[in-house]
Amino acid sequence: MIIMAHKKSKLKKRNEIAIAISVALMATLPIQVSAQQESTVEKVIVTGTRMMDRSAADSPVPVDIISGDELRINSSSDIQDMLRTAIPSFDINTQPISDAATIVRPANLRGLSPDNVLVLVNGKRRHRGSIISFLGGGISDGAQGVDISAIPSMAIKQVEVLRDGASSQYGSDAIAGVINFILKDNSEGFEVSTRYGSTYEGDGNNYTLSANAGLPLGDTGFVSLTAEIRDVEGTVRSVVRDDVAAMVSAGYTPAFNFQTMNNYTGDVPQYWGQPDVEGDIKFFINSAFEISEAAEVYMFGNYGEREVTGGFFYRNPVTDGNQRGGVYRGPRVDPLTGLADPDGVHSVLVGDLDGLGVGGSCIAGIPIGGEGNVFPDPNFLAQVAADDNCFSFINTIPGGFVPRFGGNNEDMAIAVGIRGELKIGTGLFYDASAQRGSNKTDFFIRNTINASLGPATPRDFVPGGQEQTETQFKLDFVYRVDAGLESDVNIAFGTEYREEEFDLFAGDEASYALGPLASQGFSSSSNGFGGFPADTSASQDSTAFYIDVESDITEKVTLAVAVRAEDFSEFGNTTDYKIAGIYHFSDDFRIRGAISSGFHAPTAGQANITNVTTQNVQGVLIDQGTLPLSSAAGQLASNFIESLGNGRPELGTEDAQNFAIGVGFNLAGSTWTIDYYNIELTDRVALGANVDFLEALTFAAPSGTNFETVSEALTSLDAQGIIDRQQFVGLDDLSQFRFFSNSFGTTTTGVDVVGNISFDLWGGDSRVTVAANYNKTEVDSVGTVNPIGAGRVAAIEDLLPNTRANVSWSHTEGNIRTLLRANYYGGWDDTGNGVNGVGAQVLIDAQVAYQFSEQLEFVLGADNLLDAYPEKNPGAGGSGELYSESSPFGFNGGSWYLQARFTY
Repeated sequence: MIIMAHKKSKLKKRNEIAIAISVALMATLPIQVSAQQESTVEKVIVTGTRMMDRSAADSPVPVDIISGDELRINSSSDIQDMLRTAIPSFDINTQPISDAATIVRPANLRGLSPDNVLVLVNGKRRHRGSIISFLGGGISDGAQGVDISAIPSMAIKQVEVLRDGASSQYGSDAIAGVINFILKDNSEGFEVSTRYGSTYEGDGNNYTLSANAGLPLGDTGFVSLTAEIRDVEGTVRSVVRDDVAAMVSAGYTPAFNFQTMNNYTGDVPQYWGQPDVEGDIKFFINSAFEISEAAEVYMFGNYGEREVTGGFFYRNPVTDGNQRGGVYRGPRVDPLTGLADPDGVHSVLVGDLDGLGVGGSCIAGIPIGGEGNVFPDPNFLAQVAADDNCFSFINTIPGGFVPRFGGNNEDMAIAVGIRGELKIGTGLFYDASAQRGSNKTDFFIRNTINASLGPATPRDFVPGGQEQTETQFKLDFVYRVDAGLESDVNIAFGTEYREEEFDLFAGDEASYALGPLASQGFSSSSNGFGGFPADTSASQDSTAFYIDVESDITEKVTLAVAVRAEDFSEFGNTTDYKIAGIYHFSDDFRIRGAISSGFHAPTAGQANITNVTTQNVQGVLIDQGTLPLSSAAGQLASNFIESLGNGRPELGTEDAQNFAIGVGFNLAGSTWTIDYYNIELTDRVALGANVDFLEALTFAAPSGTNFETVSEALTSLDAQGIIDRQQFVGLDDLSQFRFFSNSFGTTTTGVDVVGNISFDLWGGDSRVTVAANYNKTEVDSVGTVNPIGAGRVAAIEDLLPNTRANVSWSHTEGNIRTLLRANYYGGWDDTGNGVNGVGAQVLIDAQVAYQFSEQLEFVLGADNLLDAYPEKNPGAGGSGELYSESSPFGFNGGSWYLQARFTY
């Protein structure tokens, strides 16, 4: 957003144009200044309202404003973690083993899904990330939100977080609120910052080097350039699983070599902790140039890339409860013959390389017995190893393995436009803009196998990639009319066309191959994350028209009304509204409120993607799949769901009703705002309850048919011509499936409290700020056709703390600046992992800065100063996860950082 300084009289007209038109890109959402920004000077709103010179005290709805400098006061170098510290209703978690969600972490505002939050940069809609979060902790399951971490904090002038519904102004997604990142617009100056930090445990080392330079563009323009380089070392907060401990205790020799298992650390068999982030490079540009007294052209954009590597669960080669189906686990066999016997012992799977019934025969499985029930029979092991026609992974990878999964992410965007007054003096302002953005992720998975390829399997794979691309054209107008009221009537109107495309890129052939051993029970595709077999593309577009009217009716009363109609090519049309107002009882007390409708349209990716993920369900690792309704597997599964009598799954928009009311007052030198909100969401876009895949396949077979395994069912149905096996590649090991559909409804209620007081202390300036949020979401309906499960209900209602608060005390005296901040997290439950009844906790952050000279500052700080950890996971022995990954403040413990900052 470009707001030119009022320094020279010749720029006065330009300033009026810039202010009027830049806010014309945004909705009528006046701003409440948060505690971080409050001062004795009345602040002029530049985001939200289309009226010029609107003060924060006149705001009908709340928006937090955090300056770029204050945002960066913590140890994290990721902007999402910075927002978590600054905004109590904003939540973001570390994602150790979450498939693609490890690469682009899902964030929540007011406890709602990431795609219920609209993200803007300079008032323009930001394109979504390429990742759909299939493992989103319950709250974010299936969401496709914006990749906020692609934005470098050094580029930010300030962040404005609207805490109210805004679909009538912005369109889809603006249900929980709007986050607007305003870029620096400096035409001079240079700043460079270097930061190094680590955890108290000595891992998680990280560094950030960032710089910003402002350059003049002729006499009437600027170019602001920002670059950042960042690297974050992973942490390990894992424990030795019970099954592995049993192997070690029983003397199973390969279990001692943990380094061989995971290719990462020799301390534990399984990687679980903060992911590695390498080569994180970001570049942003923001510029504008006045071409006449009545017109200005502008441009901003970015490029960034990074590599993120997380972990997967350990694949146990022998212990019955945690063996990987289709890799090690074989049928029950006779311990004397190794032949299949339903009453026998469990075994390790053996494959016949020249095919069953061709050439020499092999045993069905290597019997397992001995102390701890972990020893493959050595005689049968030797027999399989000696026969070139027989194969088992227990011979080639005896210690099991831990896949390492990640991706290379690339993000880029550009926006260009021209804004001004059509003719000076007419009061009709315009802004015409075009923008295009994309986010692409190329996946990799290492230290794994495609079991169906047998001994020919590679160990590293490229499963393919995903890309989200969005194009937008906007034309906005603002016209001011003198109607004899306290202020002019602002009439804003405009139109917008937006197109989005979601592309899947095929992986290498081995990552999705249906190898020769598939028919013998060995799973196909790269284990843990199967490759995409072909390039696919899906797109949708929308066209919108809006009108927005706002005015000060009297000295005490302000009203704003907005209506927006939008039509989606795939999901029909919707019309949304908003009415907001504020009444000033006095200079020190005011009441405000808003009522609005909102919506969220499914993305092209959500409607068309197929995905298989590994989940830990009550201590057992199983594969769960997401199938598009339009696919062959989706249609087969839809038939099964319809047969249950609840109808056929469909996918459309979700709808919302927002209500908010609040007060603002000044008391004894302090300023306070208290706001209540209520958000009702119906027909929420969701991944429904998991359905047994084997049951669905059995339903498709002739009556009376029974199958023991999914692989058997797929092979049989293909032979009967009921399905085409090639359309089900990668689903051999699938235990459960689910769909995107409109399923359930929720009601979210909450209260925000923001307070600020400044005072003199010890000869310096002190400020105490309070920001607190109470938020509660309740599931009103689980849905009928494709209902969500009890675990998801529990996550939505209890996974996040209901109460969050930050209390900060900052003090400046001479060359020394200090900050002490208490972060309060209320109790929460992680029912899925048995981490229930977690009590409230307070984390302390501290920072001291010394201004060595006018240009140079040194900073020493610590986050989580007292080294607090969440409660340990009672199921850690089964999963290897020492703490719940849903911990609202992470699980790394305390951390420290050193920073040097040079400005010129």
